[in-house]
Amino acid sequence: MNFNNWENVACVQDDTIGGRMSLARDALNVSAQSAAKIVGVETKTWFDWENDRAAPRANRLAMIAGVLSVSLSWLLTGRGAGPR
Repeated sequence: MNFNNWENVACVQDDTIGGRMSLARDALNVSAQSAAKIVGVETKTWFDWENDRAAPRANRLAMIAGVLSVSLSWLLTGRGAGPR
């Protein structure tokens, strides 16, 4: 792995849950509207989570990780199975 890849790993680990949600959603090419609908929340709520204006409740985190095809660990900490 070259230095630039290590920088990217560090960036993801230092990012917020909202930032990782946005990154994973973009990697899947899924709209916020679609992701919100699958999780069962308003699009505004999803955007509030992605923009760190609010945080998803614990009971939603596993569902969000599943919708985004990432591990719960990665969603919470940036470590683990992230977006492909």
